[in-house]
Amino acid sequence: MSEVIKLRKGLDIKLKGGAETVLETLPVPSTIALKPTDFPGLTPKLSVKPGYEVKAGDALFYDKYHPEVVFTAPLGGKVASVNRGERRRILEVVIETDTNAGFAEFKKAKPGTLSADEVKEQLLKSGLWPFLKRRPYGTLASPQEKPKAIFVSTFDTAPLAPDYNFIMEGQLGSFQTGIDALAKLTEGKVFLGVSEKSVFTNIKNAEIKQFSGPHPAGNVGVQISHVSPINKGEVVWTVNPQDVLFIGRLFETGKVDFTKIFTLAGSEVEKPKYLQTVLGAPVSSITDGRLKKADHNQRIISGNVLTGKKEDPMNYIGFYDSLVTVIPEGDEYELFGWAAPGVDKFSASKTFLSKLFPKKEYELNANMHGGERAFVLSGQYEKVVPMDILPVFLLKACLIHDIDKMEQLGIYEVIEEDLALCEYVCTSKIKVQDILRAGINTMIKELG
Repeated sequence: MSEVIKLRKGLDIKLKGGAETVLETLPVPSTIALKPTDFPGLTPKLSVKPGYEVKAGDALFYDKYHPEVVFTAPLGGKVASVNRGERRRILEVVIETDTNAGFAEFKKAKPGTLSADEVKEQLLKSGLWPFLKRRPYGTLASPQEKPKAIFVSTFDTAPLAPDYNFIMEGQLGSFQTGIDALAKLTEGKVFLGVSEKSVFTNIKNAEIKQFSGPHPAGNVGVQISHVSPINKGEVVWTVNPQDVLFIGRLFETGKVDFTKIFTLAGSEVEKPKYLQTVLGAPVSSITDGRLKKADHNQRIISGNVLTGKKEDPMNYIGFYDSLVTVIPEGDEYELFGWAAPGVDKFSASKTFLSKLFPKKEYELNANMHGGERAFVLSGQYEKVVPMDILPVFLLKACLIHDIDKMEQLGIYEVIEEDLALCEYVCTSKIKVQDILRAGINTMIKELG
């Protein structure tokens, strides 16, 4: 393995409630759902109606502008409902599960014996293509594109993130099969970003790159910027580690297997641990009976505290998420909170006495402690972004929809997760991630 890429910029937020390396297998949920809203830029068209019987791997909806990209049922059963929002926008397709519904059959083969077109066709028909995301923009990969490389980050440095070394126990064979399939889809290389003492260092058919440093060292966007930066006209694809497993199982068995391990963590969880269920499971199937009986409100987040989405227990876990975080809502009034010494408070600027305890874990809540203010130069953003961009100027270019400036300032390099820490440390309480996504949407609309 080559030299370690050491990142010094960033910030580790040490939260209470890290998961123990204990795995519990959950019963099959009574309902599951796929949500088109999990895919930026997607215009879905339905393949089913309420009452339809489907097998695991049958199409539920597809991309209007790329009909070959289909989204399939994680489990078989009956389509219970198609829930819509404003202007009849499809929010989710809900399935009442039936373990006897069976599986759609696909080709069972070793990826090395197949052509690139055969691998692509298998991923498209099975509904596994949506696990491939493209940079720039963080949208679904296009089957018509040829990526210059494919990146998989095998570790996550976000607060309370899952340990993929633990998740992959006994599954590295399927992971290798998935990597072999991905290698067929690019004329370049498949890069694996790993941390110290990684179980992925012996994976073949990929180039291993070791990273060290604080969050966001585990973000695939940061790794791309240090290994193979994206220039105008270039495309890179990214895949999450557990999604590589889905791809590997497909070629090994000829069936889709969306069994997934989630981490339930946070200070409001009674016993944080790893839970095995299926993609698209209800949030309640993860959280029920596992949270503290607190006398204050709790915030349930599908994903991590920096980039995740607030969810009601009756909603469903995000398509790409492997973590459910539960923290206090923080809606209690704090008298003279600004004047307290802050022994139990975390601060990125080290203004509290807690800076004397660098290894201390904190019980943080969702309170923003202030409202949005003037957007000023403070130097805060640059301290937590280990990339060759100027985040403040990029965001200002996004605000005025200046295409040329956005290109010059690095819009091709980043998506929301790469600047999430900027939003956390921002004195002005600027909604950094929303501004960046608006800028990305402008780029897609104007340049495609």
